[in-house]
Amino acid sequence: MRDPADLYELHPGFDGVAGLVMLVCLDGYMDAGHTGRQMAEELFERFSAEEVATFDADRLVDYRARRPTMTFVENTWTDYRAPKLALYRMHDQEGQPFLLLHGPEPDREWEAFTAAVIALVERFSVSLAVSVHGVPMSVPHTRPVTSTPHATRPELVEGHTPWIGRVEVPGSAAALLEYRMGEAGHDFLGYAVHVPSYLAQSQYPRAALAALGYVAGATGLALPLGELEEAARSTDVDIAEQVAASEEIQRVVVNLERQYDDIMSSRTDPQERTVLPLADDEAALPTADELGAELERFLAEREGDGNG
Repeated sequence: MRDPADLYELHPGFDGVAGLVMLVCLDGYMDAGHTGRQMAEELFERFSAEEVATFDADRLVDYRARRPTMTFVENTWTDYRAPKLALYRMHDQEGQPFLLLHGPEPDREWEAFTAAVIALVERFSVSLAVSVHGVPMSVPHTRPVTSTPHATRPELVEGHTPWIGRVEVPGSAAALLEYRMGEAGHDFLGYAVHVPSYLAQSQYPRAALAALGYVAGATGLALPLGELEEAARSTDVDIAEQVAASEEIQRVVVNLERQYDDIMSSRTDPQERTVLPLADDEAALPTADELGAELERFLAEREGDGNG
């Protein structure tokens, strides 16, 4: 069996790193509203990042599935943007250090990858790992953003009423990492942020803002919110304008608001702390594709103009 350390290169100068929180932001197949991606971009924009360990992308990434970008000028190749999966150290707004595992979700060798990450977790005595991604849900954009928290110990999600019961879904490297870390006795807490399904393909800053809030609340880190708050307000205005221009979309939003309010009312009743579906009568509603297509096109066009 290979040594997990063969999958990454440690950089010098980090022997004193110990007991920090590790955020996990892997660019994978599921991230509605670009929630995790926006959060990671905000962290890299606001904080300096030092590489602690760099993973062997040649072993982990399928280049034909996700082809790296190359630049050609006139008669020669001038640049190659290689994929990078690495563990970084950052410092929050109050100078508190934390770790960030960031890069493309591995296409191959998931077990080797999770073993390598756990080796780093144990080497640096990581106190808590936290992941965030967006999932499309039948919720309205006019209500507070909610999430499905999940963790390796019940105590980490104490007080949260589940949104769903048992479900089988396609796996992800981040989910396997959480599972394997739990088996190894390490704490891992994740947040699946609920993104309105009619906005799932668009960049939705409101979800990323909520994600930062969840992470800050779980870790105590002082994380930047200002830029995302401004972007969220701007996007909210655009969405409101588009909704106002379409009776069809207005009907969708009203139906989702009613369902959301009914469910939240039930969840606040101490006698109703049971597993509830998000919408009992969801099947009677038109699909998100049918009713949200106009809004998705509007936001996609806006992003294409560079205003996303």
